[in-house]
Amino acid sequence: MDWIQQLVNGISLGSIYALIALGYTMVYGIIKLINFAHGEVFMIGAFIGYLSIAGWGLGFVPALLLSMAVCAVIGVLIERIAYKRLRNATRIAALITAIGVSLLIQNGVIYFRGAQPAAYPEVLANKTFNLFGAQISSQAILILSISVFLMIVLQFIVHKTKIGKAMRAVSYDAEAAKLMGINVDNTISATFAIGSALAGAAGVIFGIYYTKIDPLMGVIPGLKAFVAAVLGGIGIIPGAMAGGLVLGVVETVVSALGGSLWRDAAAFIILILILIFKPAGLFGKNTREKV
Repeated sequence: MDWIQQLVNGISLGSIYALIALGYTMVYGIIKLINFAHGEVFMIGAFIGYLSIAGWGLGFVPALLLSMAVCAVIGVLIERIAYKRLRNATRIAALITAIGVSLLIQNGVIYFRGAQPAAYPEVLANKTFNLFGAQISSQAILILSISVFLMIVLQFIVHKTKIGKAMRAVSYDAEAAKLMGINVDNTISATFAIGSALAGAAGVIFGIYYTKIDPLMGVIPGLKAFVAAVLGGIGIIPGAMAGGLVLGVVETVVSALGGSLWRDAAAFIILILILIFKPAGLFGKNTREKV
């Protein structure tokens, strides 16, 4: 029953990608910006969790909540300082700025703490359960449970709360939303805060699952989460969730078949195939756009 174990591991990994991808897709859905600094917010979340557990003696849940709160603030600061002035600029200007912010955060962390990796403390007991003959890690189940819970909370926020309605209105037509009395600036900041908080949670979960973190850890997971967002349909929240889960399962299957060296490449092969055959993603619809 190894396939059950591989499936659970793949879905757990995919749920981490999905949490990061949600930040990409939410920001793109609101202001049509690919925030390539999002992977670095994920990295900061991992380090905040590490400091909370190893340095301040906090438990898993307080560390997770603190990382989400700090990353939410950082996300708002990035939006207000780097992106707000560029809303009417060309897309290439915003893209270059996003890459610049990413490099600034990476090198800032390296400057203040060094480039050496850190070993995540073991804050959760890792037990093994037998499920239909397969050995399932308790950490994998916990990661999946937390990720699904956060995704459900996000869906509730987007569809049942006032700020969620404002986000959907701004996404559909920012000018009309502004005329209807919606504070577009605050809505965009809230979008960055929510997406960054989810990335912070993913960073803590990633650190616990893989036990090693470093200042450059956000690059590859960030790119893979972007692939997941494109796979599901950039700008579509359920698409980001589905894309992350699919990507995690594909990576795990490739590794299980003996292609561990091709594990990272698989994500980008999927990106190329999606862009060729279904550019709008699995959940998206083809639309014409004047450039």
